[in-house]
Amino acid sequence: MNRGMTRVGNHIGVWMYRKLDGRLASTRNAHVLLLTTPGRRTGLPRSTCVRYLATTDGFLVWGTASGAPHDPDWFRNLRSTATAEVQIDARHLQVQARELTGKERDAAWTDVILSAAPTVARYATKANRTIPVALLTPLKE
Repeated sequence: MNRGMTRVGNHIGVWMYRKLDGRLASTRNAHVLLLTTPGRRTGLPRSTCVRYLATTDGFLVWGTASGAPHDPDWFRNLRSTATAEVQIDARHLQVQARELTGKERDAAWTDVILSAAPTVARYATKANRTIPVALLTPLKE
């Protein structure tokens, strides 16, 4: 799929998530949140639907880009900001974003993500790169 079609699909997905408060985004086996970060070059808000796993510390997100050889734009934007906004269903949260590295990343990838979502491994194989993982920790209000 080319990038133009991906962008159109993303705009439709974001619109639907907001309009329906995420009611059709998640399934029993795959939970999806709406992530909004400032664009790393423009500073304008950029939103995308991202699969996540809830942990005791927050929410784990990972950037497979459907197996593309490069990290997704949303993850690159996440790296360049300290905080982001997350919408889960109708709930809006401010979160601190932290990319996991080294053993912490490897443990989260293997023990949490692949354990709960083993089909994600095929994207890592296709991408032939280390899939980045971030922890989104809700900020106290």
